[in-house]
Amino acid sequence: MTDPSTTQELPFTSSVFIATSLDGFIARRDGDIEWLTSRGEKAGDLGYDDFIAGVDTVVMGRATYEKLLTFGADIWPFAGLHVAVLSTVLADDADSRITVYRGIDDLVTGLAARGTKHVYVDGGQVIQTFMRAGMIDRLIVTTLPILIGEGLPLFGALDNDVELVLEENKTFECGFVRRTYTLAR
Repeated sequence: MTDPSTTQELPFTSSVFIATSLDGFIARRDGDIEWLTSRGEKAGDLGYDDFIAGVDTVVMGRATYEKLLTFGADIWPFAGLHVAVLSTVLADDADSRITVYRGIDDLVTGLAARGTKHVYVDGGQVIQTFMRAGMIDRLIVTTLPILIGEGLPLFGALDNDVELVLEENKTFECGFVRRTYTLAR
């Protein structure tokens, strides 16, 4: 796989908007996020509505897509947005609400052809893939005041250090802390 970020200027920006436990996990090992959703519902809007209003495309992996489907058949939070799913397993026609891409190069080509401007990158594996490829422009990470001990980490191994610039640090009454970073380039 070639690194598209080094071979061409990307025609879109990519942002992450995600929550983690204080110890850096986005889900338990089995994918359970009840510890997050139960607290998130009580906290209210933490800036997501403003964030998603500026997005035209959501990119996620198969596991995140399948987790989304467990929320109920009537729940589709991305109406009106192009939803791209990176998967080598899903059929191309798995769901009329999504476009399946087999790899990052095909994804970049497809999003460029669509005229994509702002991508919301969601899901641990996809975030890590975008990060390793140098394709993340902004990280918005909300930390919950809970330790879950083990789980699926937000970030995995990197080939190099990734320097970040803190743009905003906001504390909410519920104890959540949202930090917005841009990548130092």
